[in-house]
Amino acid sequence: MNDVLSRRDLLRTATLGTTGLVLSRWSHAEEQKAKVQDIKLISWKPPLYHGWPTLARRKNGELLLVWSGGREAHVCPFGRLELMRSQDNGATWRWPQVLLDGPIDERDAGILETAKGSILVTTFTSLAYQSLLDKAEAIPAGQPGAWEDLKLREWRAAHLRITPEQRQGEVGTWMIRSTDGGITWSVRYPVPVNSPHGPIQLSDGRLLYCGAELWKPERRIGACQSMDDGQTWQWLATIPARDGDDHRQYHELHAVETTDGRVIAHIRNHNKSNAQEILQTESSDGGKTWTTPHPIGVWGYPSHLLRLKDGRLLMSYGHRRPPLGNQARISQDGGRTWSSPIIINSDAISGDMGYPSTVECDDGTLVTVWYELLKDSPNAQLRQARWRL
Repeated sequence: MNDVLSRRDLLRTATLGTTGLVLSRWSHAEEQKAKVQDIKLISWKPPLYHGWPTLARRKNGELLLVWSGGREAHVCPFGRLELMRSQDNGATWRWPQVLLDGPIDERDAGILETAKGSILVTTFTSLAYQSLLDKAEAIPAGQPGAWEDLKLREWRAAHLRITPEQRQGEVGTWMIRSTDGGITWSVRYPVPVNSPHGPIQLSDGRLLYCGAELWKPERRIGACQSMDDGQTWQWLATIPARDGDDHRQYHELHAVETTDGRVIAHIRNHNKSNAQEILQTESSDGGKTWTTPHPIGVWGYPSHLLRLKDGRLLMSYGHRRPPLGNQARISQDGGRTWSSPIIINSDAISGDMGYPSTVECDDGTLVTVWYELLKDSPNAQLRQARWRL
């Protein structure tokens, strides 16, 4: 089982089908290379596992990057929310700071600077590691599959630092907020949904957050909104499922507002039809109603959406089959059609990679950051590309 499948299973947000993969409608002959300026490792702590980052660019030009750090593996009890800053469009990065470090695993990190200048950071917490710990504790020392004693003791100590009842209370979908540029932060507070890259700002002043209700029995897929700069959130609308689809197999949404005021959202799909492709849904009323999701001919996930300064849309996403790496596509008509793939990188060695997000600098340079397990590292690292269309 590859890392991506095990993550979905352990988080209990999906069970992948065993059907064959649906091929992208775009042929390899139509692929084009991005005009890459440089690709480099930007992790300050290579021995640790870094996962599921999101990059944002503030109005003052500063880049903010958040991710799940402090980890020793894809699934473990040590995940924490970290942030670092760049003042020079990613040429250099400052030392990371820890934003949240709770008693269970903090995972996917999203970030947004609102129109009012507040910074919102999102995450979700999980006990997915517990099944791994239970299994390890059941294997006698010295037997095949047994963990090293130190690792077992560390995991057990981390797990037992709070009571079972407290652990259940820690599971949730969360947000923190700063009104002073990230110098100080609020306590974490619950939000209705989660998705890896967080909410977006709409032109009417509202904030819109498309995602999944993790850890809820219904596990609705939809949008919530904030009318007060992210301090409180209200459920707005459910996104319908296609005929024959299980909405619980929709994951990791992200949205963007087009120049004509429509909102489009991309969905990671694990239903049998168009398995592991990106589905797209649209709203023409600010997120109050949504069209039935439909395929756009893109295999890969999850998608991060960005509106460029010239009004075009850019989607970036991980491609976990050859060519292994990260890709982007452009829409010149508000998401109605998408270009052939643009290859950002194609040198990944496994499916434990991706979750790219992209920002545009004043000079038109694009900066994309993702996580990736590298050949010479035991754990996944943060990589960055600076490139042009």
